[in-house]
Amino acid sequence: MRHRKVSRKLGRDVEHHWAILSTQVRDLLKHGKIVTTLAKAKELRRIADKMITLAKKGDLASRRRALAFIKDKNIVKKLFNEIRAKYIDRPGGYTRIVKIGKKRGDGSDVAIVELVEEKLTMRPSKVKKDRIKKILDFIEEKKKKYGISQLKDSSQKESHQESE
Repeated sequence: MRHRKVSRKLGRDVEHHWAILSTQVRDLLKHGKIVTTLAKAKELRRIADKMITLAKKGDLASRRRALAFIKDKNIVKKLFNEIRAKYIDRPGGYTRIVKIGKKRGDGSDVAIVELVEEKLTMRPSKVKKDRIKKILDFIEEKKKKYGISQLKDSSQKESHQESE
């Protein structure tokens, strides 16, 4: 039974599994994108995001943990200098998986794994704007119906006249 087992086996033993992931993370950080099968891409995304999170911490222990997995000093240096600066404000989601079709030989799904380049921008939703507008219109309608806005305006005028 696979209770509480998180990662995929990828049809290999454990050492080969981690060797493949280490090599793919290294190549992803070196080139910015790689082409692989969908199962490997999903597994790669987990590890690559963890490596970038380690780089965002930036301390010596994080650098050593990254170096223990990646095993290439130049790539770790690039990770902690260039890639860290690019994602320092981003809360997560550093990689993107794009499906590109099936392999010709065995028919397995093929995907591109790439580092996300654009900045994360939050724009207000059109649905939310419309909803807020409807709520404000409803409130104004009820104020007019019950004369609340008139009472409030007249009470403000009276208090303003008394202060003069």
